[in-house]
Amino acid sequence: MTDDAPIALTFWLLLALFGTGLAAGFVDAIAGGGGLITLPVILSLGLPPPIALGVNKLQATFGSGSAAWHYRKSELVSVRDCLPGVLFTLLGAAAGTYCVQLLDTRYLKQLIPILLLGVLAYVVFKPQLGTEDIRPRLARGPFYVLAGLGLGFYDGFLGPGTGSFWTMAFMLGLGFNLTKATGYTKVMNFTSNLTALAGFLLAGKVVFPAGLVMGVGQLLGARFGSQLVVARGTRFIRPVFITMVLAVLLKLLYETARRH
Repeated sequence: MTDDAPIALTFWLLLALFGTGLAAGFVDAIAGGGGLITLPVILSLGLPPPIALGVNKLQATFGSGSAAWHYRKSELVSVRDCLPGVLFTLLGAAAGTYCVQLLDTRYLKQLIPILLLGVLAYVVFKPQLGTEDIRPRLARGPFYVLAGLGLGFYDGFLGPGTGSFWTMAFMLGLGFNLTKATGYTKVMNFTSNLTALAGFLLAGKVVFPAGLVMGVGQLLGARFGSQLVVARGTRFIRPVFITMVLAVLLKLLYETARRH
């Protein structure tokens, strides 16, 4: 398939894309990692990788936006508190999206599994982490400068595990409980997704029909997932969060082993 070749969207393919978006939006709203579900399906359409990544960002933006909206509506997230984080995340994501076209991602890819393993171990061996708010280790200003620029850049530059890193950062840096950290994470995910999507749109690397169909599924799945998080809280999120961190870690380790 060439970059300009259309995808034959049959009824059954549309249904499969919608279902994929629905499942990914549900999981991602709870614990992140929705890209593990969506990207293989998008690549199976035969799209070139840059186009597939653009489609993935398009549909993911619907999901993270829907989740962020519902967390805000449930008063789990304060828009006013988020604004500095949104600003610095936007700047970081824009820089990451630009730099990925210029720099070698190889060394960062080797580091990510180690960082994810650290997140996994910390959550598993600290079962009380995130059960309730604790005293912040950083003021909000410095936290958002560091986390927004750093994680925003990472999401624009590479991306796997961004939601896990944000959730851990909110719990350790600002002392949020896991439920609240999940809500704020979706706001930052939406910011970096939207920024990266703008870059793909400017480069003409987005196929709209597939992305929009999956996006509708993402909207609904994220709504259901965020409602469950608000209703059931940390005890519900924790096992899903651990499972998705482990899934991303195993995927990255498998890809590393396959290359060598």
